[in-house]
Amino acid sequence: LDPDQQGKILWQTRVGGPLGGIMWGSAADQDRVYVANSDVRFTPGGYRDLDPNAGGGLFALDLATGKISMQVPPVPCGSRSRCSPALAAAVTTIPGVVFSGGMSGYLRAYSTDEALLLWDVDTARDYPVVNGGLARGGAMDGPGPTIVDGMLYVNSGYAQWGGLSGNLLLAF
Repeated sequence: LDPDQQGKILWQTRVGGPLGGIMWGSAADQDRVYVANSDVRFTPGGYRDLDPNAGGGLFALDLATGKISMQVPPVPCGSRSRCSPALAAAVTTIPGVVFSGGMSGYLRAYSTDEALLLWDVDTARDYPVVNGGLARGGAMDGPGPTIVDGMLYVNSGYAQWGGLSGNLLLAF
């Protein structure tokens, strides 16, 4: 939108399908806007039974033109139960890196230039916590990672749409 022309549309680009799209938020640097695509799907006849092979994708759009300049395809779940490759959580970017959490429970970091996977962590597991017990991570939906003073914080565990439940705050 052009703020100098009462919000005149400069460009628009569709990255989502009929059952999803950009759910919770995008991130931008000086050249691109980064968006995660949910497109969460369910198996036929199932009530909130997630389709482990459909949905998702991460995109970068050129800020000046809206053209797709980077695309990361969805990562299928394999044999993980209650899983979807949908990327429903908001994304976060720092110079050269974009972070995206998914309904699969994976948090991934990609290079903003080549869309190469730089780092990933499976948060859908048990973790020892500061009070001596165990907590479990799960699906990521809603808020994205927060980065402060060299630390990355992310919540994990969201069962609203059939995803893996949990209740965990991770710090890296």
